[in-house]
Amino acid sequence: MTTPSHAQDSWKSTACILCSVNCALHVQVADGHFTKIKGDKTNPRSKGYTCEKPARLDHYQNHGDRLTSPLRRRADGSFEEVDWDTAIREVAARLAEIRDTVGGEKILYYGGGGQGNHMGGAYSAATRKALGMRYASNALAQEKTGEFWVERLMFGGRPEPDFEHAQVSVFVGKNPWQSHGFERARIVLKEIARDPARKMIVLDPRRTETADLADVFLQVAPGTDAFVLAAILAVLVEDGLVDRDFLEAHADGGDALFDTLSRVPVADYCTRARVPEALVREAAGLIGTADSLAVLEDLGIEQAPHSTLNSYLEKLLYAVTGNFGRAGTMNLGTHLGKLIGGGNDNRTSPVGGHKIITGLIPCNALPDELLTDHPDRFRAAIIESANPVHSLADSPRMREALDALDFVVVVDVAMTETAMHADYVLPGSSQYEKAEATFFGGGFPDHVFQLRHPLFPPAPGTLPEPEIHSRLCRALGAFHDDDLTALRQAANAGLEEFGSAFLEAMASRPELGKILPVVLYETLGRALEPGLEPAALIWGAAQTLAASDPTSVQRAGYEGEGPTLGNALFRAILDHPEGVVITRDPYDVSFDRLHPKAGGRIQLEIPELIEEVAGLVDEPAPSREDAFPFILAAGERRTNTANTIYRDPSWRRKDPAGSLRMSPGDASRLGVENGGRVRITTKRGSTEAAVEITDTLRDGHVTLPNGLGLAYPDESGRRVVHGTPPNELTSTEDRDWLAGTPWHKHVRAQVEAVR
Repeated sequence: MTTPSHAQDSWKSTACILCSVNCALHVQVADGHFTKIKGDKTNPRSKGYTCEKPARLDHYQNHGDRLTSPLRRRADGSFEEVDWDTAIREVAARLAEIRDTVGGEKILYYGGGGQGNHMGGAYSAATRKALGMRYASNALAQEKTGEFWVERLMFGGRPEPDFEHAQVSVFVGKNPWQSHGFERARIVLKEIARDPARKMIVLDPRRTETADLADVFLQVAPGTDAFVLAAILAVLVEDGLVDRDFLEAHADGGDALFDTLSRVPVADYCTRARVPEALVREAAGLIGTADSLAVLEDLGIEQAPHSTLNSYLEKLLYAVTGNFGRAGTMNLGTHLGKLIGGGNDNRTSPVGGHKIITGLIPCNALPDELLTDHPDRFRAAIIESANPVHSLADSPRMREALDALDFVVVVDVAMTETAMHADYVLPGSSQYEKAEATFFGGGFPDHVFQLRHPLFPPAPGTLPEPEIHSRLCRALGAFHDDDLTALRQAANAGLEEFGSAFLEAMASRPELGKILPVVLYETLGRALEPGLEPAALIWGAAQTLAASDPTSVQRAGYEGEGPTLGNALFRAILDHPEGVVITRDPYDVSFDRLHPKAGGRIQLEIPELIEEVAGLVDEPAPSREDAFPFILAAGERRTNTANTIYRDPSWRRKDPAGSLRMSPGDASRLGVENGGRVRITTKRGSTEAAVEITDTLRDGHVTLPNGLGLAYPDESGRRVVHGTPPNELTSTEDRDWLAGTPWHKHVRAQVEAVR
């Protein structure tokens, strides 16, 4: 792979990799470093917007934990460098041995993505098929799977909010000022706050930057989100604010739901949540009378008690009020590729029988699937672009679980906490040293896609993940060069010729379809501009989109039909590294995409969750009198935190150790001041932190930031942990009963002053 040919001081298009929005960036690079970074005004989605965090991306590109050679664990536990040929040969042989002796289904795949690093996960599908692997998990299974399950049952897809045009915007357990979640978040939030005709409602136990802009702020007691959401819905029913005409035209069910909501004790639930009933009724009134309403949830309710139920109640806010399929409401867009796995199937995990949602085993169940003598337990794992030892609940138990496996291979750009437990570590190239894509992006009515071109050559000793998977598949005997000769010749002749040859090859050689990503990489990819080989997979995705949604693609300005339309779309993606609109839709097309298996209608009733709503009334209230009187939110997003690919702690200009935030009342009772130290103890562990006193928290509620607690080498090479690793304090057993999502935002804790 070579550096793009344009001058080193020219501006180049790329994107941020620190959150799911992937704002487009204009950058200058020199001598392997970022020298200037700003928002890219030519991107049709972010339009030059960016927050302050990507300005320090060179701390990701160049840091002391970059890997520069494959590593093999010695018998004494240390690592030694080996060459790539040796590493691929030995890793493939060990995985094949496990496949052939106990079965490929005993090999777990974890990871494969994260905020803009998705190509590896897509190409891993070939390696997984070659090994007969069946089970996977990743970070989405400790965040979004409950929400995904609800969305697919209710809508058959994932509705997107249109906050830019919404009269009323609602954020539930979500602080877009820091975590974004939609394009140009801070600009849109300020526009809403300045417009007297528009309203913002925030439901959160912490007074966030977004809450400070809100018209109605419901500062719920931690863990009581479901009670307040149920109360709002009950008021909508009580006050006749449900859009019955819309539901009759576009929804099924509702009798059991509305009967249950009519019996919700609104006043009691407001008291329990410590929110004034008048404020809840005001919020319900705004929601029920809005000309347009958009709603967004996030980890604040997804990693807390009643996680999946919270997602259901949040979606009912806009479903029962008819805020769907119009500007300023919720809409169903198009997708390029399949970032999220299959729908709500009936599979369960092999040992514990845990529900698999969108193809993912719940993260909190993984140790249970490993630390056992069950004959169906996992024996090996491929972990890619992920750090489960640090990011999943109960880090000590996760370390124990990995060490119990017969074989672990980690593919990553850095020597992570998880890599420390691997048998082999295969160093990937950084996100800016290879072609990558912003699959989390999108948008409605215009769907914007951005293929990021490499800015730097791969660091010496590293390989892009697609190349790693291609070499593994070759070593596993999944293909030979002779199998691909005709496809390579066709690719060199042009896209049209390649398309015809590809269809013929898939029909005559179905075994190649099992390793389709690698076949595309080794044929079409080799015919693309050097450095863009991984983009071959985008050709397949473009063809699929052109076949499934041709009118949407044509509305975006592309001509042709069938493969010709797909090729036009693919060429535009290649030619526009700043991002390009790939589909354009009218709002009412959302109704055409509704639940294809349910007659194109919203399904209001989910019996398991309606039963859970009914059971809220009997749930005992928590007490502050027990051994763990505090509720710890383990992983708050702050101005000086980001995801853990920022391993170098020097990127943080403020609060480098990550203070524990607490209320003035709690600080007074404990006798601590700003900067004073406290010990935080949970049933799983104990640690110390400095204190930051803030009036944004209620008494009894404390928070630790995300992104800290990583080990990083100091000037002498000694690895030092900076800040608190939150998951030394969390537990795998505290999780949602249905989706298994962890309660990271609701950890029972004791806090004591350190004298």
